[in-house]
Amino acid sequence: MNYSWQRQLIIETIQKTREHMTAAQIYQLTRKNCPHLSLGTVYRNLNLLVETGKLRRIGVPGEADRFDWELTEHQHLYCRKCKRVSNLPVSTDKLSELVASCPGIKAESFNFIVTGLCAECAGN
Repeated sequence: MNYSWQRQLIIETIQKTREHMTAAQIYQLTRKNCPHLSLGTVYRNLNLLVETGKLRRIGVPGEADRFDWELTEHQHLYCRKCKRVSNLPVSTDKLSELVASCPGIKAESFNFIVTGLCAECAGN
């Protein structure tokens, strides 16, 4: 993958905020530093960064995909109240065992996302 200053700006924005943002949110933040950046450029670069393993895509049912800077195995919580995605400390070993116990499949990867309330929203 050749160097691209737009791609570098996008990945730095995601790493700096440490939020699981949508493409539209990333676009809004990166445009502050680069007003001529297009939404199409953001989408193309996000897809390339996911394909090359520099970012992880998090599919949220009924919502826009989010993008994750943290590449180590971990799972996520989607808060239905504040709409944020956060890391969830779930044992990947136990999930791997559960997926491996499913008959008739050969899983290559999995993503586990819990929908509910984050600690902050659950306390309100």
